[in-house]
Parts: sequence; structure tokens; C-alpha cells
Amino acid sequence: MEHFNLVLNSGPVLMMGALLTIKFAVAAMVLGVVVGAFVAVMRVSGNRVLDRIARAYVSVMRGTPLLVQIFVVYYGLPDVGISLSPTAAGILTLTLNAGAYLSESMRGAILGIPRGQWSASHSLGLNYFQTLRYVVGPQALRLAIPSMGNTLISLIKDTSLVSVITVTELLRSAQEVIATTFQPLPLYLAAAALYWVLSSLLSVVQHRLEGRFALQTRH
Repeated sequence: MEHFNLVLNSGPVLMMGALLTIKFAVAAMVLGVVVGAFVAVMRVSGNRVLDRIARAYVSVMRGTPLLVQIFVVYYGLPDVGISLSPTAAGILTLTLNAGAYLSESMRGAILGIPRGQWSASHSLGLNYFQTLRYVVGPQALRLAIPSMGNTLISLIKDTSLVSVITVTELLRSAQEVIATTFQPLPLYLAAAALYWVLSSLLSVVQHRLEGRFALQTRH
């Protein structure tokens, strides 16, 4: 009962942290999708220079820990004259990291569309980008939703890492309460439960989108 009352009394603080976590995740999701789409187009463009640049970016972002990337952006960039606030540094790093993973999901989906779709579009007078936007892109999106959804769910949990640069999101909010109450177990469990709820809600959205796109495909 004591632990329950502690979590209940800490609820407002944890909810404020959860709200900031949602803001971080939504911002990084939207921007990450934009970055991912741009990088995916670079990969399938047929241009060797663009392809190599995109490959290098994806390799670096996928091959290094997100925590290290956060440190580089927040603590390292000031050495070259670029200083970012904790919020901006956190969103930028999460965006770049998510964009790398999303780009691979999108690239795979684009390559999964039969080449006949490209040929038919070109025969109708559509250029490369018009074909990608109006014909291939919508079909590829249906294929990419499951893997993209998994990346975005992971992003919810990855927001906890921005606590190391003093962003008061959900995990850091719990840590601040722990510092005054000296009761880590119930508060960490409460934070874990909130992360689980947020991830579950995003899973529901993912499944509904998959169902909607599947229904559109049948029609």
C-alpha cells in the first residue's frame, strides 16, 4: 500500500515526463520518416555517389550505439561551433537514428515492387519521380508498414536515453522522484509500465493501419 501511494502521489510528475516522451517520439517519428524516405530514394536512385553517401550514413547510424550518438551531438558538436539545447540535440539524434532504420524498410519495400510497375508507368509518360510518388510509393508503403511500425515502437523506448543530457522525459522524471523518496523499485516499475502502455498504443495504431491498407488493396 505504501508503494502504491508513492506511485499515485508521483503520478503528476511521471505523467508530465510521459507527455514529454510522447512529444519527443512524435517529433522524431515525423522527421525520421522524412529522412528515411529521402535516404531510401537516394539508395534506389541508381546514382553511385548518392547511393554511397546514403550507405555510409546508414552504416554509421546503425553501427554505433544511440547513446554514443547522443553524446556526440550534444557534447561533441560544440567543439566545432554547433551548440544545441538538450531538446534539440535529443530530437536531432533520435531523428537521424530512426531515419537510418526506416530508410532500409522503405528501400526494401520499394525494391519489392515488380519492375513491370515502373515500365508501365514510363509507358504512360510518367518520369522517375512521378512513378515513385504516384505508383510505386503508395504500394511500397503498404509493404513497409510492419517493419516501420516496429522501428517507431522502438523509438518510444529509445527516448529514455535522452535523460542522460538532462531532458526531463519519463525516465528522468522517475529518477528525480527517486532522488527524494529513495524508493527506486516502485517508481522504475511505474515508468516501465508507462513505456509499455505507450508502446502498446502505437502497436494498436500500427495494426489498424495494416488492416486499412490491406482492405484498400483488396478493393
